[in-house]
Amino acid sequence: MARRVHVFDTTLRDGEQVPGCQLNTEEKIEIALALEDLGVDIIEAGFPISSPGDFNSVVEVTKVLKNPVVCALSRAVEKDIDCAAEALKHARVSRIHTGIGSSDIHIKNKLRSTREKVIEQGVSAVKYAKKRVDQVEFFCEDAGRADLEFLARMVEAMIAAGADVINIPDTTGYSLPWKFGEMIKYLYENVPNIDKAIISAHCHNDLGLATANAISGLYNGAGQVECTINGIGERAGNTSLEEVVMTIKSHPSLGLETGINTKKLVPVSKLVSRLMRMPVQPNKAIVGKNAFAHSSGIHQDGVIKHRENYEIINPEEVGAEDSSIVLTARSGRAALSYRLEMLGYKLSKDELEIAYKQFLDMADRKKQIEDDDLKELMRESMFIK
Repeated sequence: MARRVHVFDTTLRDGEQVPGCQLNTEEKIEIALALEDLGVDIIEAGFPISSPGDFNSVVEVTKVLKNPVVCALSRAVEKDIDCAAEALKHARVSRIHTGIGSSDIHIKNKLRSTREKVIEQGVSAVKYAKKRVDQVEFFCEDAGRADLEFLARMVEAMIAAGADVINIPDTTGYSLPWKFGEMIKYLYENVPNIDKAIISAHCHNDLGLATANAISGLYNGAGQVECTINGIGERAGNTSLEEVVMTIKSHPSLGLETGINTKKLVPVSKLVSRLMRMPVQPNKAIVGKNAFAHSSGIHQDGVIKHRENYEIINPEEVGAEDSSIVLTARSGRAALSYRLEMLGYKLSKDELEIAYKQFLDMADRKKQIEDDDLKELMRESMFIK
């Protein structure tokens, strides 16, 4: 039986930290409702103490959501926790996400502290937050570069203090997939009370490995994955929700499942892209414009004969339009014949050969051939009446 993975979406918090992508309250509500409809388990609605506007947005988001746990970020200080708790007071199930640095780089150079003091501060924050909300999640910032023995000690202390979820972030996107997986496995083998909390994987994409690291973490025992729509977020972005979900769905051998309605992935992607004014790159996995487009003659011939020759995902599974055969100078006779038949032109073998030569001449002049171009080509061909 597949193990259920909790999907924690931070599009409205970590994703919104992208320069120029800030959302107003109405936009946050629209995205939050779309995420709920998508089947997201936990929605991180914002960082309430960061601004009055963000505080208000978190309040209003909690009022409209019925199913997901609503989470708010805070530093490991009481005033942040108080602010987050106040913003979450209307939530059906409320969660504060607090934490502190776990790597020596952060402890020494950012916090100007010691290992002992950061554990003490973290424990105090967890205990304080536990009195204010339904759930507490603790993040061990920069865990990807932390000393494993110390990280295990920190995780054990936070669970003992009452943390329901322990977030293991690869904050800088530094980890390698097998290393991140080994880190999660190490924690399961060396933290005696780890069964009393859910371990979460929060990965960044600085080296392009966020999805691979997250999957490795889940495979090695993590029960929650933290991600964003379209992989947006600080610097190079966060783990992409659609990539993790479809990797899990495409590989039953992982023994994992989510509660995401995958047919709504593309519509939600388009919504986030529009409201955040951040275009999705055409070659983006799952939701990019070219994710199911074929322009190479060899690939086109294979897809026309049998879709699975070159597509591991049916476009309908993610709410995308059907596969597209894009005609360029690299296209072959099979693709030309296929598109012409769709337009009502049935050519013999000899006619197709003549049309194909004319098509290549046209394709060399244009980057892409559209239906109107094909109709013009047919009108100009001597054998078309």
